[in-house]
Amino acid sequence: MKKWKALFTDSARECRNVRTIALCGLFAALAFILESFSIQVTSYIKIGFSGVPNEMVDFLFGPVTGCFFSAAMDVFKWMVHPTGPWFFGYTLNAFLAGLVYGTFLYKKPVRIWRIAAAKLVVAMAVNVGLGTLWNSMLYGNAFWAILPARFVKNLVMWPINSLVLYLILKVLEMSGILRMLRVFTPVKEKGAQKR
Repeated sequence: MKKWKALFTDSARECRNVRTIALCGLFAALAFILESFSIQVTSYIKIGFSGVPNEMVDFLFGPVTGCFFSAAMDVFKWMVHPTGPWFFGYTLNAFLAGLVYGTFLYKKPVRIWRIAAAKLVVAMAVNVGLGTLWNSMLYGNAFWAILPARFVKNLVMWPINSLVLYLILKVLEMSGILRMLRVFTPVKEKGAQKR
């Protein structure tokens, strides 16, 4: 229980760091650029990699920072590139995805199985489960009619998305960039001097 509490308190502490906020701004800019290259297949199926910067924030700064960043990015992306009406359920999905990725990846070594597990939980529970529910509510489609297409799309993209995130994190780790980014964000305030 203490590990869970420390995970969330450390991530909440990251939110107060100016460097974290600056890096989140850079990741937000990258997400907007990648969003421009997304392909909207149908009103309920979109293929793209604009979520990778969100996952980087989740990995670096944890579930608290990650879920708020992801929810804010969902709203901002919709404002810049609206592909339908804004709906709170999609923002909730982004929030939950940030929470899952942050919980699975924050302060953990880069491992393909951990990334694949996080991606699977988000793909099936958040994207297929809740996302299909929101689409059926918003567009009036029957839940069971659109579920198979969303399930297949998420199942096909699951290993691809897992591999893409793993390779990006591994390259950044081997180049020393991840270590540099983590230096910018103090994890704990050890020995804080009293004034």
